[in-house]
Amino acid sequence: MSGATVEIRDVVVTYPGGDRRAVDGVSLDASAGELVVLLGPSGCGKSTLLRTINRLVIPSGGTIAIDGEDVRSATPEALRRGIGYVIQAVGLFPHMSVGRNIGIVPELLGWDRARIDARVDELLGLVALDPARYRARLPRELSGGEQQRVGVARAIAAEPRVLLMDEPFGAVDAIVRLALQDETLRIHRTLGTTIFFVTHDVDEALRMADRIVVMNSGRVVQAGTPLELLSRPADPYVERLLDTNDAVRRLQLISCGDAMAAPDANASRGSIDAERSLREALSSFLEGATRIAVTRDGTTVGSLSFDDVRRAIARIEHAA
Repeated sequence: MSGATVEIRDVVVTYPGGDRRAVDGVSLDASAGELVVLLGPSGCGKSTLLRTINRLVIPSGGTIAIDGEDVRSATPEALRRGIGYVIQAVGLFPHMSVGRNIGIVPELLGWDRARIDARVDELLGLVALDPARYRARLPRELSGGEQQRVGVARAIAAEPRVLLMDEPFGAVDAIVRLALQDETLRIHRTLGTTIFFVTHDVDEALRMADRIVVMNSGRVVQAGTPLELLSRPADPYVERLLDTNDAVRRLQLISCGDAMAAPDANASRGSIDAERSLREALSSFLEGATRIAVTRDGTTVGSLSFDDVRRAIARIEHAA
């Protein structure tokens, strides 16, 4: 799989009886394989904009193209079978097994049974659910986090090049939410799918995004990398929304692997994965650690001290 380009041009959405535009002249491009986060408070237009891509919402004006092809050139049903869609409510079919839920779109597309079964097992493994244990279960037999994993698997089952995620993890607790974010990022790296991800959670946006699009009152206020938005907010609204004066937030933008020094046999007890952010490492230092081991796939690859953290922050501020 690989992602598709998405071009949004001058899109307007006006709901009947509405006193203002829900989306007001938005233009936005996504590169193939990019993870774009639409960020803003409730009612800012981010979910409405997302749903114009798969025509769950019909724009009043403007155009949307995927790999250069206008989304209006296909029927809504055909379009949606080629675009993954994950929502907070999951929406699994309660009377179907996990395997049937995941395989429903490939089945509609006419895949043969052997290919569908193989794809179901592949995807269950990809979202860290054992196929032998979960394939035959019904949705009611799953936890909320497991249902969300199945929802992600179903959304990518037919190998879509675009994946839309609308507040997908808002209904689960913080620990499960972090795990689901990790799985989504891992899937994104593995498959290269272009992802549009809607959230109102700033920390989630900073952790997930290649690029953040901040919206307010149906318009794009600012778009850029997490570092660009934290370092150079366009106006007071973005500054307040991201709380750009919070220095700890910048630690989310640096992985332990990027900041680590050479392995040290005298590192304090405990370790942290190289892919984790320096913000997650900070708690170890606050608890009294002087240097902690950094691991990758269970093997120690470096070590991290508070001085390493400070040097990494200085580098990122200089780059900004």
